[in-house]
Amino acid sequence: MNGQILAWAMPITLVMLLLSMVLASVRLFIGPHVQDRILALDALYVLGMYVMLSLSIYYDSTAYFEAALLIALLGFVSSTAMAKFLLRGEVIE
Repeated sequence: MNGQILAWAMPITLVMLLLSMVLASVRLFIGPHVQDRILALDALYVLGMYVMLSLSIYYDSTAYFEAALLIALLGFVSSTAMAKFLLRGEVIE
């Protein structure tokens, strides 16, 4: 029973996540302000992390969890650096 639900729920989940990534990419390229583009980039890395976690569940593999952890770590560091750059105009003091 659980295998049947997972068989049709995972493709729907991945399609919805990819659609969200497309919409965030549109905001990234068309965004009128720099803040819109940064938020779109944050949304993209979070959605990429969700895709990796969904694939990990679907394929029952732990390698995707490690990739999701790396995406989360790099996304946090890049968001912090961009926010600091917008506030002060420099990243490293």
